[in-house]
Order: sequence, then structure tokens, then C-alpha cells
Amino acid sequence: MENFASCSNSMITIFVLALLIVILILIPSVNSLETSNKSDQSFRPDMELKKLNFIKAKLNKINKPSVKTIQSPDGDIIDCVLSHQQPAFDHPELQGQKPLDPPERPNDGHNPNESMMEDFQLWRVSGESCPEGTIPIRRSTEEDMLRAINIKRFGQKRVIKRRVRRDSTSTDHEHAVGYVSGQQYYGAKASINVWAPRVTNQYEFSLSQMWVISGSFGNDLNTIEAGWQVSPEQYGDSHPRFFTYWTTDAYQATGCYNLLCSGFVQTNSRIAIGAAISPTSNYNGGQFDISLLIWKDPKHGNWWLEFGSGILVGYWPSFLFTHLRDHASMVQFGGEIVNTRSSGFHTSTQMGSGHFSGLGFGKASYFRNLQVVDWDNNLTPLSNLKVLADHPNCYDIRGGINRVWGNYFYYGGPGRNVRCP
Repeated sequence: MENFASCSNSMITIFVLALLIVILILIPSVNSLETSNKSDQSFRPDMELKKLNFIKAKLNKINKPSVKTIQSPDGDIIDCVLSHQQPAFDHPELQGQKPLDPPERPNDGHNPNESMMEDFQLWRVSGESCPEGTIPIRRSTEEDMLRAINIKRFGQKRVIKRRVRRDSTSTDHEHAVGYVSGQQYYGAKASINVWAPRVTNQYEFSLSQMWVISGSFGNDLNTIEAGWQVSPEQYGDSHPRFFTYWTTDAYQATGCYNLLCSGFVQTNSRIAIGAAISPTSNYNGGQFDISLLIWKDPKHGNWWLEFGSGILVGYWPSFLFTHLRDHASMVQFGGEIVNTRSSGFHTSTQMGSGHFSGLGFGKASYFRNLQVVDWDNNLTPLSNLKVLADHPNCYDIRGGINRVWGNYFYYGGPGRNVRCP
């Protein structure tokens, strides 16, 4: 019995000694790990704090004091901001000024209908509106900025080569467009069919728009753009939204979406740029389109945007631009998507209705009544419309002309399919 007890005590002693050796070996590693964690923790909060401070400063700059706030059913907050306090008037050349009076409208042989429907956005569903002397601005949030791939470029398009050019160079932007070039253009007009295409990746988008373009396709590219887009990164949802854009250096440093920088001057108190459009078109059902006109004011040289017939949205001051201070050298209409190939194959992000052009009205998306503005401020039909799809097995386009729609085209597609792997 004594021998057994002695043996047991020896085994316990050996076990304790072994345990002490293991602990001594592990202590440096644990200390090292704790030191490493402390180092990481002291580094990360600094970076996060810097990031959050940048976001706060940016939001303070673009979100202006409001006299009224409206909650939209889709979650947007619309701020009614005094028109002379909007972001455009932070620009050194606009400080202390107020929005300009309406310009001379292009001649098209018709009198504009001032009562044209303006309640085409979700935030107006409740019947709420902004007071006269204010403009509605979609409030930007911290969540909006945190979704951006690069918070320092929040509100700007990503820089890629040949974003607008209609060719088959391999970028992640794909187009199906109609365009005219070779003359001097002072504006453009079109009615754009509105759908809610599926976008399969947060960092992809699908849009339908007009481009008014001047300069080369190098770093001096000037564009003015307007239309509708579905962009989860920009807006956090899948609603089609009315948008504008501009750049003077091929999307590098200048320009932005909507009112997210000093640029576009809004004059309308009932339309919120960046807000969701409602209703939208349905396959084999009701069709909805929006008419947009961009033109250069012959008197002051600013580029104005009109919605519908006679409803002025605002203007891009001419001093923002280089080549577009004079005229445009190209006008482009159509669809664009981003294809990130995130799963190793072509995206299933849809363009337009998500169906090919051959299906026609009620199924394929369209642009109709395409026109340009000439040197004498007249709206004229297109004389040399060309159509091109740079990935026709994924998204295609088909043009035509008739008495009712004038120049038109159907366009779009589903993206990935058996012919578009």
C-alpha cells in the first residue's frame, strides 16, 4: 500500500513538472500574441477614427440645413433646402449668387405643357412637397458612404479607360447605344422607357441615359449625363432612380452624381435628383417612360435639363467645362452595365427590361423620339443615327424610324446566357 502511494506521488510530481514546462514554453507565445493584438487594436481604431472623421466632414459638406424633412416610403430622407444654400453654391464662382431665371427653350413647333406629370417619384406618394424657394435633396448617410469602394471618391464614377466610347475594348463596362457624331450639337432629347433591371452584385449597376459629349476620349473628355439607374452601391437598394452626372476630365477628379458636389444648380422644388422613380414598366403590361431634354442656353451658355415638357430641373454652369463651353461633338443614348465577373463568368445583371431588342414593345426597353438641338436652338430629328452593342450576345440593340416615334431603338438583354458565358 505504501509502495502504491509512493508511486502515485511520484506520478503527480512528474505531471506537475511537465505542466510547468508547458506553461513556461507557452507564456512567451501568449505574451507575443497579446502584444500583437494590442498593436493591432491600437492601429485599427486610429484608421477607423480617421475614416469616420472623413465621412462626417463629407456629409456635413453635402447635407445642407433643411427647412423641412420628408420621409420617403423607400427609406430615403428628403431635405428641403433653401435654393441658394444647395451644394452648387459652395463653388467659388457661384458663392453669393442665386439660381438663374429660365432660359429660352429650344424650338420644336409645340408649346410645352406646364402641367406635365411631376409625381413620378416615390417620395411624392404621401402628397408632401417642398416649399417654394427650396429644393428637395436626397440626404446622404454614413451607410451610403461605407458602401462605396473608395470613400474618397463617393459620388463619382470609377475611373476606367474609354468609358463612353462605343467599341469592343475589354473593360468591365458594357454598352448598347445609339449615337450621332460629326456635327456641332447644342443639346439632345429622348423619351426613355423605365424598368427595374436586376443587378446581381453590389458593385455593378444598370443604367439608361443620354450622354452629351465633347473632347477626345483621353483625359480631356467632357460629358453631361442624365437618365435612370439601378445602383446598389450608390443607393443601397434596387430601385431605378433619376440621376445626373458630369465630368470635364474623363471621370478622373471632376464631376459627380446628382448634387454630391458643387456643380449642377437645381431650380425645381418638386423633383429630387437621385430619388426613386415610380411607376416602372412591366413585361407584357403597362409601359412608363420619362422625357429628358438637355440643351445649351444660347444667351448665357449654361446647359439646362428639362423633365417632361416644360419642367425645368436646373442647369450645369458653362464654366464647369472646357470643350462643352462651346458645343458637343457627339450625342449618345442607351444602356450601360458593369460586369465584374465576380463568379468567374459573365454577370447576370440585366440591361433595360432584361430582354433582347427583338421582342419589341412591352417586352424590350426602348428610347423614342430621339432629337438633337442645332446651332439655332431648334430641335431636329437625327439624320445619321448609328447603333452598336459591344457584347451583342449579352445585350443588343435594334434601331428604327416611324411617324409616331421618330428615331427610336429597342435595346437590352439578360447578360449571362448560353451565348454569353
